[in-house]
Amino acid sequence: MAIENTDLTDLSLFEEGPPYEVFKALREQDPVHWNEEAGPNHGFWSLTRQSDIVRVDRDEETFSSEVGTVNLEELEPETLEIRKSMLETDGARHWALRRLIQKNFAPRELRGYEPFLRELTRSTLDQALPKGNFDFVKEVSAEIPIRVLANMMDIPTEDTDQVIEWGNRMIGNSDPDYSDVLFDSEESEKYKHLPFRSPAALEVFEYGFAMRANRKGTEGNDLVRRLINQIPEDGIELSDRDFRNYFLLLIVAGNETTRHTISHSLRALMQHPGQLALLQERPELIEPAVEEFLRWATPIYHFRRTATRDVELRDKKIREGDKVLMWFTSGNRDEEVFEDPERFDVTRSRVDHVTFGKGGPHFCLGNGLARLEIKVLFEELLPRLQTASFNGEVKVMRSNFVHGIKEFPVSITTV
Repeated sequence: MAIENTDLTDLSLFEEGPPYEVFKALREQDPVHWNEEAGPNHGFWSLTRQSDIVRVDRDEETFSSEVGTVNLEELEPETLEIRKSMLETDGARHWALRRLIQKNFAPRELRGYEPFLRELTRSTLDQALPKGNFDFVKEVSAEIPIRVLANMMDIPTEDTDQVIEWGNRMIGNSDPDYSDVLFDSEESEKYKHLPFRSPAALEVFEYGFAMRANRKGTEGNDLVRRLINQIPEDGIELSDRDFRNYFLLLIVAGNETTRHTISHSLRALMQHPGQLALLQERPELIEPAVEEFLRWATPIYHFRRTATRDVELRDKKIREGDKVLMWFTSGNRDEEVFEDPERFDVTRSRVDHVTFGKGGPHFCLGNGLARLEIKVLFEELLPRLQTASFNGEVKVMRSNFVHGIKEFPVSITTV
């Protein structure tokens, strides 16, 4: 495949899912590849080998999250400051913000959380599976993560559908089925100060501020109270901007990515019935298989960093201010790391994926919770399955940022 005219901003490449052949060609021919962009953007470097992704992810002094966004947008300093969240913060302040809620995701806390999660999963499956024909996204994979998030944030049950809708509208800002205002439209300029250029962010902010007003000074260990009733360890209190952007980040990150991983994992098992049968015969394999699920799904295609100085990578001269994209979906199919990476194998050992990042300061805070949700879901689902087949078209998000499934119609019979 010729890569000279490869343009990873072309969303038509992603309409049916990741363009794996394009990434394979880039890995083989030009693993540090310059991608031109239409103005006013200035282009970016695409990293497709895992070793380069890991190097950049770990080096925040050279490849910063703070001097630019974590996606392809190029923002004026004023707009960048308004939209800054923990994701766009490096150094001591990043760690101070992170530690506000880190305890809630510690292994001991998660072990205590498992009985609730298992009961939630069972009740969700009890309601969905008897229907036989249903949308797996709507009934299961979107339902469980949002109810877990609602419990951790103490969000009323009746509000969970609204939270899902907000997430769809923001994360789906390049998909006309989801977005109020497409991110690349002229109309989106009115919303450039908002995350994802989405008016849904205003509704999330309003909801979060109402929560803050009601919970300020009250006792409790939910994530919202930890944000509003603690002072970060660096002594700098959360401003209104800090709170609203942190709250919005929790709404999105705590729901969307796990939901898509669950959907992609079941889809892969249905496409590889021998692997599904193996997990049903040997349920002890489910927990280690979660790592293959995460590698295969890779729900976030990329994150961006910005070079803070001139640097060389594989003989390419990256200039200060250049955008550098870590394509996780390519790193997770890297032939230098994985034997036969296009094979879905639930018995694969040492699944050294980069789905959550890898050892860098921005390593996903919720990785343990995501792993637990996926494990419990398949431990509870697979013993009940007698047959599982596709009952219509699987529709994926039109996005080069989120590898998402919008609709997943299934036909299921149970034992």
